[in-house]
Amino acid sequence: MGETRSISGISHRQQISADKRQAQINKALLITIFLLPGFVLLIAFLVVPIGQAFYYSLYNWNGLGPLDDFIGFDNYVRAIGQDIFRGAIQHSLLIMLLSLMVQLPLAMTLAIILVRGELRFQKFFRTLFFLPYVFSEIIAAYIWLYVYNPRGGLLNEFLSLFDPEIAGTAWLANLDTVLIAIFFVLTWKFFGFHMLLYMAGLQNISREVEDSARVSGANEWQVLRYVTLPMMGGTISLSVFLSILGSFQQFIVVWILTEGGPAYRSELIVTYLYKFGIQRMQLGFGSALAIILFLMTLIFSIGYQRTVLRQTLEA
Repeated sequence: MGETRSISGISHRQQISADKRQAQINKALLITIFLLPGFVLLIAFLVVPIGQAFYYSLYNWNGLGPLDDFIGFDNYVRAIGQDIFRGAIQHSLLIMLLSLMVQLPLAMTLAIILVRGELRFQKFFRTLFFLPYVFSEIIAAYIWLYVYNPRGGLLNEFLSLFDPEIAGTAWLANLDTVLIAIFFVLTWKFFGFHMLLYMAGLQNISREVEDSARVSGANEWQVLRYVTLPMMGGTISLSVFLSILGSFQQFIVVWILTEGGPAYRSELIVTYLYKFGIQRMQLGFGSALAIILFLMTLIFSIGYQRTVLRQTLEA
């Protein structure tokens, strides 16, 4: 009788164990079913194109005919050795630095004013500042083509009221002003997006925390410096991440405004890729440029996520 009960207990435990294994298998199968379409799309539209681009970059190929002129890494050596490409990298870095130093602080200042300030017509100002981001990059570029027009453009007409000699200034054709003029357009176009991110971050901060700091004797600057901004660390880190990536991927606005000119002074990495890789039918060289850009953004993304974003989340 005791043996029968023991065998029955063992069978019951085995049945429970089998049920658990079956439940785990069903769970894994369900997860696989949901993830499989995403993996297929990832492989088809990301991994395979990157692999093809790297393969094409090893050939001197114009996009037509067979791949029979293998040159190894000569396309990469050619790109790194060109002054124009190195200049394009420097221009992209300059746009990135200006974005971090001007665009993001401007967006933060406006967000603080709109969320914490006692302004009238706050909804109107929020809409007004965010409106440029709603426009497509093509529309934004053509708007500023009119603004920068040396003959009757809005900017020259306004500035000539204070200094008549400014009339007729070609801001986009001047080697000294073209990159700053483009940055001004990019700031106008994208600062509303970052402002919206900061506004969302500010609204998640309890005013009781800030009021407690004020009661403790902190002035408004100290509250902002030691309470508000640290509590927005995650939002600021995300905004910086997106701003840096966007600076390396700018194309449409710059291409419409200047096509990288004059004298390559406003050439960025992506405009250089399009001009020398696509327009001139040098697909092998263009693929090498695309791989270089991909590696730059990939290394930055992994490094930034493993350092800044991880520290922000852990804090």
